[in-house]
Amino acid sequence: MNTDPEFYDKSILEWQTYEDYLDKYVQPEDLFYLEDPDNARQIVELGYKGKDFMNREEFEVARRAALEGPLKRKKSLDAVCSSGKDLSKSPFLYALAQREELVRNGKLSTIIFIRDVIDRKGHEVSGYIDYGHRLKAEDFEEYFSRSKKLLPKPSDLSYYNWKTQTLSYNNSSTFQVIADNEMGLLFKHKRDRKTINVDPKGVSPGDNSHRVVLRTDEYTQVVIYDHVTRRKN
Repeated sequence: MNTDPEFYDKSILEWQTYEDYLDKYVQPEDLFYLEDPDNARQIVELGYKGKDFMNREEFEVARRAALEGPLKRKKSLDAVCSSGKDLSKSPFLYALAQREELVRNGKLSTIIFIRDVIDRKGHEVSGYIDYGHRLKAEDFEEYFSRSKKLLPKPSDLSYYNWKTQTLSYNNSSTFQVIADNEMGLLFKHKRDRKTINVDPKGVSPGDNSHRVVLRTDEYTQVVIYDHVTRRKN
């Protein structure tokens, strides 16, 4: 089921809760062996029954979209936070502003790699951010007005704390994370199934994808990966 803001599917309203939704994937044999419905749901949520289902956050986003309807959803998408702001002195924010409207309306999917120092002791974090996911989840007015700095979080596509050596991976509504393979870290676009290779030594990030290494003093390192979805007519 597509949870992209450009789409809304009222069939999601068939389930009142996320637990009701998980029950769709629970098989009779699961209940027979596991005995407890809660245990069966946990097996589904952990991904042991496959990956083609929504996590709890994606379910809530999809259900909200269906309840709000297309007009309210479109109004929300049309609110471009970077509009009218002078970002000429910030290469990073200027690059985000160039992409904001395209990402909001689903014409472009963008992954942002950031590595930066987070305190005076020189501790660093790095990670890959699904720009579209963050736009839906946060008020980017704070970032574009420079009152808040965009940094990777443990809930992003990937996150690494260089001091604590904490590493995490998370799928988003747009990308599936493929880790621990021969080609390194990959991100598969859920709509067109194309794969983005973020290996800096790679010749190309993949079909319909483009890599931009951003030169800026705002961060230790920034790389932007843009992916254009080719839709079938």
